Amino acid sequence: MNNIQDSNFSLPGEVLIPQAPPGFKSGFIGIIGRPNVGKSTLMNQLVGQKIAITSPVAQTTRNRLRGILTTPEAQLIFVDTPGIHKPHHQLGEVLVTNAKIAIDSVDVLLFVVDGSTACGGGDRYIASLLERTTTPIILGINKIDSQPESQLIDESYLELAKFGEWQTARFSAKTSDGLLELQNLLIENLEPGPYYYPPDLVTDQPERFIMGELIREQILLLTREEVPHSVAISIDLVEETPAITRVLATINVERDSQKGILIGKGGAMLKTVGSAAREQIQKLIAGKVYLELFVRVQAKWRHSRIRLAELGYRVEK
Repeated sequence: MNNIQDSNFSLPGEVLIPQAPPGFKSGFIGIIGRPNVGKSTLMNQLVGQKIAITSPVAQTTRNRLRGILTTPEAQLIFVDTPGIHKPHHQLGEVLVTNAKIAIDSVDVLLFVVDGSTACGGGDRYIASLLERTTTPIILGINKIDSQPESQLIDESYLELAKFGEWQTARFSAKTSDGLLELQNLLIENLEPGPYYYPPDLVTDQPERFIMGELIREQILLLTREEVPHSVAISIDLVEETPAITRVLATINVERDSQKGILIGKGGAMLKTVGSAAREQIQKLIAGKVYLELFVRVQAKWRHSRIRLAELGYRVEK
């Protein structure tokens, strides 16, 4: 993918991207793995800022989100993908398809596994998807801070890496142990290339997208039952003034019962979600925020290609 060797060039909006120094490396790194192995937490730690939402709920990540880390030696563009799983509806099909597309559209693959448990069928399934790719693969054993004393867990993954002749790295995205070594290993596998993005950029996603994800994160953390997976956020309005930023957003759900849970008795749940999300958005834009949330029922939106497209879920090219 590193085929841009121009000197200075500009992005839309006249953002100047400097010429890379001699020996500079760059490339796209796909982060893949089962749901809930810590991919988003890892990317947040590597870029040094929260750009991807996290929660204990599986399949939190829905979009291929790019995080950008620029060092004096290299620019690493991390592509965080949805967890690869067996899909149960049209949304699941789109998510898994996008994750699979990433396998052959990046320069390096970081296959993240949960080092606190032994290698399982889901890991072996992903390994089988990687058999035909020529992309360099690094097996990242995450959660070593939660790993039992036994070496059997590591050995189960090392056998997987040996079969694919992959390099390995052990780390904890939670505590940052081993992340510098992982970063250096990733840079070693990149080829010389240009700056793809300005050096001070940490994501290519617009603020509106991040705002919607921060709202959805609070719903994942604060609600249970069937609500988390049935939610999609649309940002309807962002008005900025020197004193405050006004944000209007709609929470889309599939059933009236889910709407009732999200609003809560006397509007208590919606108020809690809004307050927590507002605090996170204020950190994002470094200013005061007024956030107003609405809840709308869109029946079976996860099963409709038209509704999915309207809400921003498409198969990525």
